[in-house]
Amino acid sequence: MGDARLLRVALAVTDAEFGGAALADLVTDLLDTMQAANGAGIAAPQIGVDRRVVIFGGGGRNPRYPDAPEIAFTVLCNPWLEPLGDERVAGWEGCLSVPGLRGEVPRFARLRYGGRDAQGVPFERVVDGFHARVVQHECDHLDGVLYPRRIEDMTRFGFTELVLPAVSA
Repeated sequence: MGDARLLRVALAVTDAEFGGAALADLVTDLLDTMQAANGAGIAAPQIGVDRRVVIFGGGGRNPRYPDAPEIAFTVLCNPWLEPLGDERVAGWEGCLSVPGLRGEVPRFARLRYGGRDAQGVPFERVVDGFHARVVQHECDHLDGVLYPRRIEDMTRFGFTELVLPAVSA
């Protein structure tokens, strides 16, 4: 948080980039970074790449979200999101770009999303729950939005571990 690259709208992946070595390398870098930090997902701007690419899922249960269901590994380029209804659900989120903090963020409960994979093949899905939350969180990064901006009740935002200073008697 604080890096200007996280606040801008990322550029679309061009047709010429799909299926190419640079996009494959980007996906590998994203995956390595996400796995090293036990992330549920990651967006290209988080590693300094100005492209509309996110990845999420894979790797089984996530230690940062132990109660969350597994999500299949997904590469999502040039995504679009369509909320299915007005229902929003508050849930706790963290972020690799906002380390050591978590906050309660309302997100759409159900949505349809789509885009293209790394080869340029279009796809779409209808999802809910944790899967919907992760997609919304990661796609926010592509529009320069970090999750603290979505928190409605700042009393529900704070450090993951509270370290109190030593008090002398």
